[in-house]
Amino acid sequence: MKKAISILVLIITITSCNSEKKEIPLAGTWRLISAETTEKDSTFSTFNPKTKMIKIINDRHFAFFNHDLNNGKDSTNSVFFGGGGKYTLKDSTYTENLEFFNNRQWENNKFEFIVKIKNDTLIQKGIEKIEKLGVDRVIVEKYVREK
Repeated sequence: MKKAISILVLIITITSCNSEKKEIPLAGTWRLISAETTEKDSTFSTFNPKTKMIKIINDRHFAFFNHDLNNGKDSTNSVFFGGGGKYTLKDSTYTENLEFFNNRQWENNKFEFIVKIKNDTLIQKGIEKIEKLGVDRVIVEKYVREK
């Protein structure tokens, strides 16, 4: 009897552990398809169709990369930047802890967003604020999941 109860407890424990491990809906590779910034009373698009930006998210880290689509052939329009770090997700609050960025003044800052996923589209809205750089704006970015 004790052995049967022990086996039952073991099965319940294994089953409950497996059911708690859910796939993170943010995990994957996302391509930026639109971006808007609001500073003071002005809202404008910051999406550049001449570049491609992706964001890669796994269970603990995020990274983003942006580069020009002309393969750097025109030095006046050559663009590359990237960054990343750890993030937290609590309900729909997604907080990026930017640990790496080619503009080092942005590093070691937290950026909090509200995220929504609808079908294969990720929308994140939040505040970018870095007092020492005079940055204080609301951004809305829309990504589509890469297949």
